[in-house]
Amino acid sequence: MLYQQPNPHGGDFYTHPQALDFSANVNPLGTPEAVRQAAVASLAAIDRYPDPCCRELIVAIARFEGVEESAVLCGCGAAELIFSFYMAARPRRALELAPTFSEYSAALAASGCLVQRWPLKRENSFQLTEDFCTHLAAGNWDALFLCNPNNPTGRLIPPLLLERTADICQQKGIRLFLDECFLDLTDGWPRQSLKDRLSRQPGLLILKAFTKSYGMAGLRLGYCLCGDRVLLSSMSRLTQPWNISSPAQAAGTAALSETDFLQRTHTLIREQRPWLFEQLKNLGFEVCPSSANFLLLYSPLPLVERLAERQIAVRDCANYEGLGEGWLRIAVRGPEDNGRLVAAMREIVEGR
Repeated sequence: MLYQQPNPHGGDFYTHPQALDFSANVNPLGTPEAVRQAAVASLAAIDRYPDPCCRELIVAIARFEGVEESAVLCGCGAAELIFSFYMAARPRRALELAPTFSEYSAALAASGCLVQRWPLKRENSFQLTEDFCTHLAAGNWDALFLCNPNNPTGRLIPPLLLERTADICQQKGIRLFLDECFLDLTDGWPRQSLKDRLSRQPGLLILKAFTKSYGMAGLRLGYCLCGDRVLLSSMSRLTQPWNISSPAQAAGTAALSETDFLQRTHTLIREQRPWLFEQLKNLGFEVCPSSANFLLLYSPLPLVERLAERQIAVRDCANYEGLGEGWLRIAVRGPEDNGRLVAAMREIVEGR
């Protein structure tokens, strides 16, 4: 838990319980009913310890991802796996992008790892480009942290560039930590995943989570895929054996059968994201192109505060390395919610 410090992330429902929440990039369709029912049904055995091996869940994940069961390790949310990876791999020098998800550097800095950042350029809408590979090949890194699509920009790494990056990591012995937590909700799913490289690149670890795809943020369930069984074993020993609750295991197993749910989500996001993008552009905001279920934008107006006055929460991105004041991230929700957001932002722009 956070101890006497502000929440650095979005989704702070407990501070603003009445707010329409655009700050957390959770599935706009919410949680599948079958997932809710599975979690509730598991409470009949609440007096028992959860399965420390997550057997049923591991079988379901391996089938869903098309990998060996021994390549799967579950965690109490993706964040736990980020920290256990660092503690097991112990990189001394790591490279990440800026801006990107803050928990990578938080885990690395906790024990003194030197974190260097590759700045993404605003004039290029924060798209990763070929010159990154030149820098990667010239450096001496123990680990590279990439998020695809990147958070908070929503940009997918071009497939050929991603493959070349993975090749360089393999050639130089750099561990590649690839966060695909948002990939299932993007235009690139599933073809842009690097999981087909797992069997031939043991230095590759792919991070996934149920949080965003299936609206399960409150249950804390993530998993990683990796061909390095020694690394996964080390990560497992660094967490307590009952870190995945019985409701989380049951809900995760049920979620992986909800393929129609993901298809409906893709349809909604493909409809609403371009509409929201155009509406925000027409209001005069600088909006970053996105392939994900969220948009990054810049506003010279104090939107975070003024939207909060209207009971709407957005993600203030001032604490992201490479951004600063004026940048914010907005989740793509359903048409009614998106319409309410645009109307509120129009009022602010017009000074009402």
